[in-house]
Amino acid sequence: MSKNNLNLRFNGSIWCNLDIALRNMDQLFRHSMQSMGLSVIELYILRALYERDGQHASELARAVGRAATSFTPNLDKLQSKGLIERRPDPGDRRAVRIYLTQSAETCREEVMENTRKIDERIEQMFTDVDFQAFQRVLAGLQNLEPEQI
Repeated sequence: MSKNNLNLRFNGSIWCNLDIALRNMDQLFRHSMQSMGLSVIELYILRALYERDGQHASELARAVGRAATSFTPNLDKLQSKGLIERRPDPGDRRAVRIYLTQSAETCREEVMENTRKIDERIEQMFTDVDFQAFQRVLAGLQNLEPEQI
């Protein structure tokens, strides 16, 4: 199918259309998490900690695609909401590890259910073959290094 038949904006610019799609997804997630008072980045951080609790802040930043240098305010907000706590790393006095609190564990099911519903909604937009191709494209974009451009 040619890109002219897809109703893409800005003459089919991949970057512009991907950015528009991401903003739409951001709105879906924001609406879904509104009742919990979580931002999209906070949701990502919780999901990363649900997968592996006790990560360093720099590991979390990498896991959610953010720069470690500007990540602290995100952790501050989650800590003020009582969802994470910082603890010294026993192996490195300079480092801090991030752990989920009991409150974060309590809302785990709701967070995971909300994200599952959104993922399901997106998947239903595609045939199985197209969805698998979409996932391959996402994986490729996530692993793209700046020097490859």
